[in-house]
Amino acid sequence: MVNIMTHITHTVVCAGCSLLCDDIEVDVEGERISSVRNTCYMGVGRFVTKHEPIAENTAIGIAEAVKLLRKSKNPVIFGLDNSTSGAQKKGIELAEILGATIDDSSSFCQGPFVEAILNNRLPTCTLDEIRNRADVVVFWGADPQNSHPRHLSRFSYFPRGEQRQRGWEEDRDAIVIDVRHSDTAEICKNRFYQIPPRGDGEFIEALTKAIHGKISKTSFNFDIKRMMELANILKNAEFPVICVGLGYTYSASVEAMQSLVESLREFTQCHVMPMIGHYNMYGFNRELYSKTGTKSGEQEKTGFINRVSFKDGITHGNGYSFINSVKTADCVLIIGSDPVSSLPHGCIPKDVDIITIDPHETPTTRCSSVWIQSAISGVECGGCAYRMDGVEVSFEKIVERGFMSDEEILIKILEGVRG
Repeated sequence: MVNIMTHITHTVVCAGCSLLCDDIEVDVEGERISSVRNTCYMGVGRFVTKHEPIAENTAIGIAEAVKLLRKSKNPVIFGLDNSTSGAQKKGIELAEILGATIDDSSSFCQGPFVEAILNNRLPTCTLDEIRNRADVVVFWGADPQNSHPRHLSRFSYFPRGEQRQRGWEEDRDAIVIDVRHSDTAEICKNRFYQIPPRGDGEFIEALTKAIHGKISKTSFNFDIKRMMELANILKNAEFPVICVGLGYTYSASVEAMQSLVESLREFTQCHVMPMIGHYNMYGFNRELYSKTGTKSGEQEKTGFINRVSFKDGITHGNGYSFINSVKTADCVLIIGSDPVSSLPHGCIPKDVDIITIDPHETPTTRCSSVWIQSAISGVECGGCAYRMDGVEVSFEKIVERGFMSDEEILIKILEGVRG
């Protein structure tokens, strides 16, 4: 008998970054993805990577994780930015039950901007509104050509929108403010404003004054004529959007950006978009922010997006950041993150028990006492997540390879911890 393998084409969501592109076409033959179309170089690896069991048996790993967490006196949970919203809810619930500290990568990247948006201190919009309405898009300390390769082509520069039918040729300007001539700056050509490292704060202060017609010199002698030119472009735009990258976040404050936006909104509808990397970082921040916990017998919302301790009710502060809290931890649960690679060397003490839930082998899994291998979101398990603009996106499982999702693993751990 000839075995005829079924060939099916799916239109799916890519969880390669926080754009969550929903127009990806994949061809599936049996349980193998044979080809992928429309995805960028970052996303294609999620679909075509060979994923086989490497870690110890999942049931054994879960049992060992439960054992370590139940005996822990000072547990820390970190990650979840690359997990579905369902998994994030379970991770936060586990932190509350254990009285643990919980944090994510927003603690040292785009967290301040997400928090300002959730607290209505910064106006934002959706990616679809950028495509349809934005006539001026500023990339400040951001290089989406490399960090979010389809940002310009799907949303911010090249596409025709409902109110931008003539696109980038006539209807749209893209501006880059950065310390280097990036690939995105090359596309923007004459709309590139180069500043020195750590010059963002001084530049934004001078730009805010220029919005009101005041001339202000910078210590690095930025061309005043070009400063006034930029101020007028932004003031005269109908729907300007400032896309804030890590280059700005590490150099200047949210308050400075807030002051600029408030000045611009005297003239136009200015909005801010944080250029979030991880596919569901916004989702984690949103879930933790709105999570209610019990303190003194009463229910209260955390009101915080990261750096939260549930040890004595709800406590927040820099002392509960992962980098600080891990110093006194006796057990660390890491979910979908690789802090050994991304954080300073030696930030995790050598004598701490590490449990890692991750689809792939990483330097962190190699340092772990327990590694539970999980399914790849959007490929081997479904769920939902929030794009960088806060829009919820659902995705389905494409193939079955026998891996449990993050959410399923955390449910089992919760059951074990509760006894």
